[in-house]
Amino acid sequence: MSRINQVRFIVLLSISLINASIACNAQPQPRRLLLALSKADHTLAIVDPATLQVLSRIPVGEDPHEVIASTDGKQAYVSIYGGGTLHEINVIDLQAKKPLSNVDTRPLYGPHGIEYVNGKVWFSAEGSKAVGRYDPASGKLDWSMGTGQDRTHMLYVTTDGKTIFTTNVNSGTVSILSATTITPANGKPREEWSQTVIPVARGCEGFDVSPNGKQLWAAASEDGSIAVIDVETKKTTNKIDAKAVGANRLKFTPDGKMVFITSLRSGDLLIYDAQSQKELKRVKIGKGAAGILMVPDGSRAFVACSPDNYIAVIDLKTLEVTGHLEVGRNPDGLAWAEQR
Repeated sequence: MSRINQVRFIVLLSISLINASIACNAQPQPRRLLLALSKADHTLAIVDPATLQVLSRIPVGEDPHEVIASTDGKQAYVSIYGGGTLHEINVIDLQAKKPLSNVDTRPLYGPHGIEYVNGKVWFSAEGSKAVGRYDPASGKLDWSMGTGQDRTHMLYVTTDGKTIFTTNVNSGTVSILSATTITPANGKPREEWSQTVIPVARGCEGFDVSPNGKQLWAAASEDGSIAVIDVETKKTTNKIDAKAVGANRLKFTPDGKMVFITSLRSGDLLIYDAQSQKELKRVKIGKGAAGILMVPDGSRAFVACSPDNYIAVIDLKTLEVTGHLEVGRNPDGLAWAEQR
């Protein structure tokens, strides 16, 4: 081999090794999909959030309200509510885009709020005044706890699965369920759960916990007020007269600086400054607004306008509506699926 060919060979080999190293070290980027329920069409839409194109529609039960995806983004779980009378969670294969088996939640009725934490599905059971937990690995309900409150509805579970927050609509309260690990004489550790009930206002439904975990904001549909609760002390620190009559859902922006509140009655989107607890803006987005989903990078928000049969897209920088997405009639529950 001539010296020129030797140099050429070494250069090509070096390039090949560099490309191979880059290929080995590159981590696959997760694919984020938007999941959106149509309550009237009884479908779960899978949407590309970048193009706003509906990729698939999958049939679900007769009254779907909320949806959540597993951590790996392979499955979705849909609560079939029926005003507190039904007893089913639909399991959806997001890769094959087809329904799987249904979970019978009895003796817990009216599954509504739903979360996926530590490999398990947590849900409120409005008709049974309780919170339950389903283990996909065993295919069984493995835990439940009663709240004793009327219409235990929305749900938030901390990442360690040790604290559960829920709103009780007709009782006008927020429940905080807390787990403490104790070791009895037999040496087998177990969890002991306790409940703190915090009075707020009747019609309290939509709520969220701030990204730093320090505050809980809950909106009440009947008097339009917003209760601000200190999570550590479990006490209400402020009651904002927001005049958000018909308030349905509430969500913090990813940076924790703003709070969005939707009104199913007026169609207003109320935007509050989280620090000053003052209203920043009201945006008319339709006849009625419900489910809210934030893009994790803080660029946009999706708001389900149920009576209008579309989802409004909100720019989080300008706080203006930039587009609409149609996933079916009476859209409501929204969630992300991160497929790795």
